[in-house]
Amino acid sequence: MIPLALIESGEKVEIIDFVKKGKSLFNHLRDIGIFAGKIVEVVSNQGHGPLLLRIDEARIAIGRGMAMKIMVRRLQ
Repeated sequence: MIPLALIESGEKVEIIDFVKKGKSLFNHLRDIGIFAGKIVEVVSNQGHGPLLLRIDEARIAIGRGMAMKIMVRRLQ
């Protein structure tokens, strides 16, 4: 498992776990479609600033700090 923030643009990953399982963080991520087992695509990761994700048919930007708390597994 690695943090979502370290995934390169164009890669698809499966959400595995969250580093801090605070209720407010978990609820916010769930509300935007990020939960364990979900497959997401990293549309853009410039190495600084926010990441742009594709979740189903939506594109969502999340901050790098939050992306460091989301643990993922690369898909083949």
